[in-house]
Amino acid sequence: MKNYYLAIDIGASSGRHILGSIENGKIVLEEIYRFKNGATEKGNKLVWDHESLFENIVAGIKKCGELGKIPQSIGIDTWGVDYALLDKDDNLIDEIYSYRDERTLKVIDKVHEIINEEKLYSRTGIQKQVFNTVYQLYSDKLSGKLEKAKSMLMMPDYLHFLLTGVKSNEYTEASTTGLINASTRDWDYEIIEKLGYPKELFGKLSLPGTTIGNLLPEIRERVGFDAKVCVPATHDTASAVMAVPSEDMPLYISSGTWSLMGVEIADENTGENARIAGFTNEGGYNKSIRFLKNIMGLWMIQCVKKEYRDKYSFVDFAELAEKAEGFESIVDVNDLRFFAPKSMIDAIKDYCRETNQKVPESVGEIALCVYQSLAKSYCDTVKDIEKITSKRFSAVNIVGGGCQNGMLNKLTAKWTNKPVIAGPVEATATGNLLAQFIAAGEIKNLAEGKALIKKSFEIKEIRA
Repeated sequence: MKNYYLAIDIGASSGRHILGSIENGKIVLEEIYRFKNGATEKGNKLVWDHESLFENIVAGIKKCGELGKIPQSIGIDTWGVDYALLDKDDNLIDEIYSYRDERTLKVIDKVHEIINEEKLYSRTGIQKQVFNTVYQLYSDKLSGKLEKAKSMLMMPDYLHFLLTGVKSNEYTEASTTGLINASTRDWDYEIIEKLGYPKELFGKLSLPGTTIGNLLPEIRERVGFDAKVCVPATHDTASAVMAVPSEDMPLYISSGTWSLMGVEIADENTGENARIAGFTNEGGYNKSIRFLKNIMGLWMIQCVKKEYRDKYSFVDFAELAEKAEGFESIVDVNDLRFFAPKSMIDAIKDYCRETNQKVPESVGEIALCVYQSLAKSYCDTVKDIEKITSKRFSAVNIVGGGCQNGMLNKLTAKWTNKPVIAGPVEATATGNLLAQFIAAGEIKNLAEGKALIKKSFEIKEIRA
């Protein structure tokens, strides 16, 4: 009898429920439910519609029962850094803020007056980003919210809590907060105390593959069945990295709204050269370290697409960019002006004007400018990684939805002078499922899972 497992993979713009099973030595995926997600403006706040998000989660689980494919276990992964604060009665204290909200801008300097940037990095290994949880919490402290808070649950932890009633702090997601000690792989209570955050907020960490409980009675009644909830690597990039088919220490890009580029290493690198180069040390499966850089990814082209009122598909953008070959202007994709601009197109054009480059005018030129700029950023990052790790890499592994962009793959191969290994597309959901497969005894370990991936999915090689 075939066993099903459900991966609920939620990104900043959409979520989907993907049933996974192992059949004839291959992983079989079936998307059964998809829904939109996105930060919404509420007054002067940019927040997540957590109620709609959870209703869609339940609706997708219910779909399993309607299809007669009851999962053995369920696991949710999401983006990092965002969280829910709960009071003594386990009620939300406030909205769940989006990491793109600007509230942290006023407090970053205040945090570094207490613990300077170099010291914070040496302990946590987390790249300084305006949206880091360590800064978001300081904004909450100044507003008085932490006085009422009794629990802090990261976004996937909160969603698991709503399903089970069990509070869990999963390691890979917690590692994005800037409050985990990169060496001990546990909460850094010295930093927490210095910043005046209540210690009780930070619960015991659980590892990917931990079964935390079953569905609550009211959830069972709504969906029509019971199932275990098994936490995967709940940070979506950690799950995606699990699905990189290459073994040893592959160079990867998890390509989507963000481009997360790096390598998986056994021990943290929190040296000054890594900090200056902008690398982060996040948690991976089996307490590995994902040594990577956050790059502004396909968010830029998503914004451009929205500005053109979805007149062009992502395939159209790639084709139009190819026709615009010869246009050479490049922007710094990590410039903060591209983080949450009112107009991405205007931001791109302004950057080109300010740097005395040709301003893109056609749709193809704008798209090519984005893709070339990403490829150049990947090239610069490869050089940094090879210098810091003293290791040469033979290829760039690209996983996730962005690996379907043939134009970007070709430019990446050209700029890095390395072949690009593209696939699997559904890396995050696949990595989520691997953790559940291992926990259930369907496969022995991650190495066996990677071998299964090679047999199960189309993996392309692209050369310049």
